[in-house]
Amino acid sequence: MIFEEMKTQLTERILQQQLVTATISQPRMKSNEVKRIKLKPILLKDVYHIQIEYQFERILKHENVPLEDFPVRLALFFNEYRQAHMDFIDEKVQIQLSKKNKVLWKSDKSAAPKQINLAHNRQKNYLLREDQPYPFLIHLGVQSEEGKIKKQKYDKFKQINRFIEFIDDALAYLPKDRQVRILDFGSGKSYLTFALYHYLKVEKGLDIRVTGLDLKKEVIEECSKIANDLGYEQLEFLVGDINDYNSESNVDMVVTLHACDVATDMALARAVKWGARVILSVPCCQHELNRQLNTPALDIMLQHGLLRERFAALATDAIRAEILSLVGYEAQLLEFIDIENTPKNILIRAYHTGKKTSSEQRARYDNFLALLNAQPFLAKELETYL
Repeated sequence: MIFEEMKTQLTERILQQQLVTATISQPRMKSNEVKRIKLKPILLKDVYHIQIEYQFERILKHENVPLEDFPVRLALFFNEYRQAHMDFIDEKVQIQLSKKNKVLWKSDKSAAPKQINLAHNRQKNYLLREDQPYPFLIHLGVQSEEGKIKKQKYDKFKQINRFIEFIDDALAYLPKDRQVRILDFGSGKSYLTFALYHYLKVEKGLDIRVTGLDLKKEVIEECSKIANDLGYEQLEFLVGDINDYNSESNVDMVVTLHACDVATDMALARAVKWGARVILSVPCCQHELNRQLNTPALDIMLQHGLLRERFAALATDAIRAEILSLVGYEAQLLEFIDIENTPKNILIRAYHTGKKTSSEQRARYDNFLALLNAQPFLAKELETYL
């Protein structure tokens, strides 16, 4: 098969709305910052689109393209990438391109035909289904006794499912041969702590022990009662502060949601020192860098309090992710929930890989700190690791 024939065949099938999902990878140029592209069809206001997910080294970006405009994009993708895996309704196709665009095409039609019900694409395919009752969601007031999502709790239901997606992605990094130890700092009302326990213990059958830690005694008492009522024997809630919790030497996953200012950094530092394989953190208010900023070249922006606050928050999270990368983690900044619900919607996801730091990466980090006159609390906490 020649290159142009391949593009024509794929374009025709996509225009016929036969695509289920696709992954395009292997950039031709090392300088290409987009390492992988994923495609899937979706309906937006009853109009068929192809959703494009651009996977950078540490972030994801999405774009929805009307079907009639997509062939141009597809042609560009194959000019920039050399590999594709495509699932159509009745066929799996694997494509490998040589440097001179010689096409290696493998087809598998043995799998059962796949059906695409686009009418359901307007509702997200949640890991927790909307039409199924879950005891923990009923106890937490998200579902009725019949399993119906309460209208005022639907945003919470979406948040819980988004969090479970991150947990599901992290499964490959958790140990399989022993009990998994998980800590949740600042667990609060513990919607996500219960969701984590349910998904890993009840649905995935993992041997886990989870501790939720919070300063509010009455909240801890209520969560403990719910855990007891649900029979969640390996889930406990304790009153305590991040700094005062010294009962562990090794932890596999650390979760910290909406810990204020440097409390997030305390939790991240503790996770690194424990050798946590997975870190999931949603920072809250961030004042440390705001107080330190001394960058005359940015004064046109920083003179405005609102912009200064937002810039400091974004820069703080970028520094946190970079520090985690420097100490052996693969760190990404991802959207946690829709921006219209809260501006504090960035999640730091980090997996321990042990990857060594290059001198170029360290220089880039040092230059960024120097530019902002930043002295991060997290860097001080992890000084011996950097």
